[in-house]
Amino acid sequence: MSDVKWVKLNVNMTDNRKIKRIRRLPDGNNIVLFWVFLLTKAGESNERGGLFFLEDMPYTVDDLAEEFEFTHDFVNFALKTLEKLLMIELYDEIIYIKNWEKYQNVEGMERARKLNAARNRRYRAKKKQELLESKEDSDVSVTSRDGTERELELDIEVDKEKDYTSKIKELLTVFSTIPSFTEINKKYWDAIRETRVTKKVAESVIYRNMNAWKKYDPIVVEYALKEHIDNHVGKKEEYTIGIMRNTPKSEAENRLNNPIKNKGEIDINEFNLDD
Repeated sequence: MSDVKWVKLNVNMTDNRKIKRIRRLPDGNNIVLFWVFLLTKAGESNERGGLFFLEDMPYTVDDLAEEFEFTHDFVNFALKTLEKLLMIELYDEIIYIKNWEKYQNVEGMERARKLNAARNRRYRAKKKQELLESKEDSDVSVTSRDGTERELELDIEVDKEKDYTSKIKELLTVFSTIPSFTEINKKYWDAIRETRVTKKVAESVIYRNMNAWKKYDPIVVEYALKEHIDNHVGKKEEYTIGIMRNTPKSEAENRLNNPIKNKGEIDINEFNLDD
């Protein structure tokens, strides 16, 4: 995510014929408000008009409903209206603002993106230097500059993975009240790996998702993971978050306690995650 703090709005926006048409629709003023919210989130994401909840996780309908405090049905209606009027477009399940680079301060946003990249490079350089000094202190020699650089890059990657591995282990204790959680969690991520061409899921992604589960009741988490494993293999991890958001604790508890009764009765469309 970027350091962009503002986006541009045309002072004649209220005279725009598309905006006027939207305002004549049911809940039209809220759709205009929703449109402005989308612009701010696109600026915050700073991904050329794309809306991303996290760096590698695009906003879903449920994310927008929760973020902006609108109903799920309203968000669906607003998105379809804006798409019909060619104000947004959907590409590979990612929402993009149309003509973003035409109307926004792209140069300024690009500078912010470059500053972020520069900070990341400085951080990596600092880590490389620390590792190099550590290797020298340990009398570990290298035979070539290229070899040294490659070894350091690999060490940094390993260190990052170790960091996330330890963080994930810490999160396991958060869900310790869920029976056989370790086994369920393993089956779940095995299923998620099938949605990747590489059959791999970065530990950073696993950590971010598991960290997001903490705000839900353990019973809801248990139900959502089992429901995904049993009935929604092929869906990505965002779908599971949607199940958690849309399932009250009482309903999750009932379905966990009555698996036979509820088997086959769950319609995936009841969550409206793919509309």
